[in-house]
Amino acid sequence: MPETLLEVKDLECRRPKGDPIFSHVNFSVREGDIVVVQGKSGSGKSTILKCLSHLNIYNGEILYRGRTPKQYGVPFYRTRVLYVPQRASLLPGTPRDFMNVVTSFGSYNKNNEGKLTKGKAPPIAPETIELADSWGIDEELWDRTWSNLSGGEMQRMALAIAVGMKSAEILLLDEPTSALDPDTASTVEDFLKSEIKSSQSNLKALIWVTHSEEQGRRVGSRFVHLSSGGIQEEEVDSAV
Repeated sequence: MPETLLEVKDLECRRPKGDPIFSHVNFSVREGDIVVVQGKSGSGKSTILKCLSHLNIYNGEILYRGRTPKQYGVPFYRTRVLYVPQRASLLPGTPRDFMNVVTSFGSYNKNNEGKLTKGKAPPIAPETIELADSWGIDEELWDRTWSNLSGGEMQRMALAIAVGMKSAEILLLDEPTSALDPDTASTVEDFLKSEIKSSQSNLKALIWVTHSEEQGRRVGSRFVHLSSGGIQEEEVDSAV
């Protein structure tokens, strides 16, 4: 049986006035899963990803390999359960600057127990540049400021960085192809599905928010339908 990577127990997130965005959310993520999160606008699809990445305040319990984010240390946890927003923040500097800074953090020099290992973080892997290139990102764009990139360029580069850091076992994807044309979106989908299948990849599972029912059917192996009262789950028989 595939190993359980993430367990979500009785998760609840409330608005500032106190009414719940969602509550009583329970599900698990196993190795090999692509969990598609669906629901009406305002049901909390993006919010649940932020809770899972420990960016939002929540009630309930989130366990990654049997331990809470705080038990690992939240920065380390976020390298293993990694959030990729729909639109990359307009950060200062360039994508190359961003990746160099992020990979210098101590949380990328820890093993799976959260303990520091010897040595420095590796430089940007050429494979990251090559992956972005296969999605139509010219290398010169890595040295262009974030504010001078289009929405589609930001999405592809943020996703290439998330994959290229080779730390995450679970990616939390918020509409990762919403700004892409159908052919490029299909190329990204195929790559991510192949990574989940590959025994050579560190990436083991995806939690994917999409408004497109067609995309959900193409990529999903399990479906979580989110509402204020909780969730309904559906699992498909076909392989990822």
